[in-house]
Amino acid sequence: MSKQPATPVPAATLMLIRDSADGLEVFMVERHHQIDFATGALVFPGGKIDKADFDPGLRARCENAAHYSELELALRVGGIREAFEECGVLLAHDAGGSGLVNAGRLRDLEHYRKELVDCQITMLEFLTKENLILLPQNLVPFAHWITPPMVPKRFDTHFFIIEAPMDHIALHDGHESVDSVWIKPSKVIEEGDAGRRTVIFPTRMNVQKLGRCTTVAEALETARASKIVTVLPQMMQGDDGPYLKIPEEAGYDISIQPLAGMRGA
Repeated sequence: MSKQPATPVPAATLMLIRDSADGLEVFMVERHHQIDFATGALVFPGGKIDKADFDPGLRARCENAAHYSELELALRVGGIREAFEECGVLLAHDAGGSGLVNAGRLRDLEHYRKELVDCQITMLEFLTKENLILLPQNLVPFAHWITPPMVPKRFDTHFFIIEAPMDHIALHDGHESVDSVWIKPSKVIEEGDAGRRTVIFPTRMNVQKLGRCTTVAEALETARASKIVTVLPQMMQGDDGPYLKIPEEAGYDISIQPLAGMRGA
């Protein structure tokens, strides 16, 4: 009797981007080597959506919440939570305010990062206690990938792109991630090809796609104008060996990736 594929777990990933003197850069973290998924890989901040991210009470703590379904809002809340936990960036403002919390206010909230990671407090409890409002509309959909059925641990991951707040200093948490870097998309590919970094297949594809843009404005405009096509890589067998196939209409540089010589996973 064949084993049924694992059910993909909903997840959200945030691609924080900024303009620099050297061009467009994206914030990435190196995952801890003891983490059981993408060990040691260079990835975007993100993770699985928690049950608490679906709490109906969060709607009152999110701007424009009526625009989103239950799942859409939970994905955005989870993405914002993960970005705060993993790199200290918080897409929120004080109730009655506007813009984003400033650097000083963010420092006062720093201790909540570990409390959220350790499940000592939920996102709703945190927002209520500090009277904060999340800004889910700041997250622009960029991609949607589902882990193939043959992989034991599967994720249904939504990638979002966002301009990094100017005065929020993104920095890895030292737990799930052990290093962090602002890096040009072309440099990610270069370091992956050279073996200096582990860059898994979905990350590589989305970094390459992001790298077509040269500024934050262009990247956000392009993402808003693009149709999101779900990518569920298929394992195929060709004359030269096995390969992964993804939909051409998803708009990546390639649609076929031979497994031979492929770095990462």
